[in-house]
Amino acid sequence: MNRLRITDVLAVIWAVIGTEFIWFGFDAGQAAVDGTTRLAVNYTFVSILIACLWLAALKWSGTRDHRVIGTEFTEYRRVVRASFSVFGAIAIGAYLLEIDLARGYFLTALPLGLIVIFASRWMWRQWLRVQRRSGGYSFNVLIVGSAVSAAHLATELARQPDAGYRVVGACIPNASPSAVLAGSAVPVWSDLDDIVSIVAESGADTVAITSSDELPPYRVRQLSWSLEAGRQHIVVAPSLTDIAGPRIHTRPVAGLPLLHVETPRFEGGKVVAKRVFDLVVSGVLVLLLSPILLGLAALVKLTSPGPVFYRQERIGQNGQPFGMMKFRSMRPNADKELAALLAAQGTSEKPLFKIQNDPRITPIGRVLRKYSLDELPQLLNVVWGDMSLVGPRPQIAGEVALYDTAAERRLLLKPGMSGLWQVSGRSSLSWEDAIRLDLYYVENWSITGDLIILWKTARAVVAPGADAI
Repeated sequence: MNRLRITDVLAVIWAVIGTEFIWFGFDAGQAAVDGTTRLAVNYTFVSILIACLWLAALKWSGTRDHRVIGTEFTEYRRVVRASFSVFGAIAIGAYLLEIDLARGYFLTALPLGLIVIFASRWMWRQWLRVQRRSGGYSFNVLIVGSAVSAAHLATELARQPDAGYRVVGACIPNASPSAVLAGSAVPVWSDLDDIVSIVAESGADTVAITSSDELPPYRVRQLSWSLEAGRQHIVVAPSLTDIAGPRIHTRPVAGLPLLHVETPRFEGGKVVAKRVFDLVVSGVLVLLLSPILLGLAALVKLTSPGPVFYRQERIGQNGQPFGMMKFRSMRPNADKELAALLAAQGTSEKPLFKIQNDPRITPIGRVLRKYSLDELPQLLNVVWGDMSLVGPRPQIAGEVALYDTAAERRLLLKPGMSGLWQVSGRSSLSWEDAIRLDLYYVENWSITGDLIILWKTARAVVAPGADAI
C-alpha cells in the first residue's frame, strides 16, 4: 500500500506540474476572477491545490483498500471515479467563482494522470500476482462449514491465487482427527466451540463461513466479537460460483444482509448494443486490414495446394449451424483424418476436438495459427451476424452432441472470434476449464467485459504464450 501511495503521488505531481509547464513554461500564468475586482491566482498554487485534492480523493475513495488492490477492476473504477469527481468539483468551483482557469488542467492533466496511474498500478499488479502465487501478500483463510462446502470453496480459491486468499485450514463439525480437506493438504479441525484458538493456531486472519447447521446466527455474531478488530475479518461465502460483481447487490433488510443475484438476460437493449458494437468494429477492421488479408491469402495460395479459405460448419446461437470462415492452415481433406487422430490420442469422447502436435498443419499454417491470423476471415462472419467479436467458442456438431445440460447454455449467445477461455490459457485448457469459463461469460457478459477480452486478445496475438490475465 505504501508503494502505491508513492507512485500515486509521483504520477499526480508529474501530470499536474507537467501540465503547468506545457501550457505556461517556466513562468506560471495567472488565473483571474472576472468582475470589478480582479483577483490574481498564481498557477503554481493552483497546481499544488489540484494535486492535493486529487491525492486526497484517491485515498478517500478507497483506491488503495487492501480488499480491492489487484482484484478485478474495482480498483480502476474507483481511480476513475475519484479523478473525475475532483476535476468536476474544480470545474464547478471555477464557474461559480468566475475564475478563468486554464483548460489545460482538464485537457492534459486529467488524461495524463489517469494513464500514468493506471500504468503504475498495472505494474504493481504484475508484481503482486507473482508474490501471491508464492503465498505472499494474501489473506490467510480458515474455512468454517460442512465438508462439501469447505472443499468447494477451497478449490475455487485455489483456482485464482491472484485474488489473494490462501486457505490455511478448515473447521468442519465431526471431522476425524488428523483429517485434511478433500483434494488438498489443508489441515482440518472439528471443534466449533474453539474457533478463536483455531484461528490463532492456523495463523488465519480471515474466517470464511460457508454452510453449517451447527453455526447458527448468534454464534457467528459471537465469533465476530471475538476477532481482533482491523486485523481479523469474517467473510460469508454463499453457495454461488461464477457470478460476476455487477449481478450481485447487497441489501440489508431487518438486520439481514440479503444478497440479490440478477438473472442473466439475453435480449433487449444490451443485446442491440452488442450487435451495433460488433458491426461497427468488425466493419472498420475489415477495411483497415484488407491489405493484410490480401497478403495472407496470397501466402496461403502460393505455399500449399488447395483453396485459400476453409469453411467449416459450426453450431451457433440457439443451435443454428453456420459456415465459419478461416484461412486454410491444414493440408486438403484434413477433416477426414480427425477421427483417427483423436482415437490415437484417446480424446474422441471429449467435446473439445484438439490434436496435440497436429501433423495436418502446413508450415505457413503453423505461423498463421501461432499469431491467430487464420481467424481474421471470421470478421466477415461477424459482419454477416453469425458470430460476435467476443463469445463462447464455436464448436462443430460432433462436439455439441456431447454437451450436457450445463454446456448447452453456451448456445444462448452468438459464438465469438475470441472469448474468455482463449485469453485464459488458449488451447492448453482442459475441456472442463474451457466450459467453465465459457459459461461464466454467458452468465455475466457485458460490453465492458468484451472490451477487456479484446484487449487481452490483442496482447496474446502480439506475444503468443504470454499470460493474458
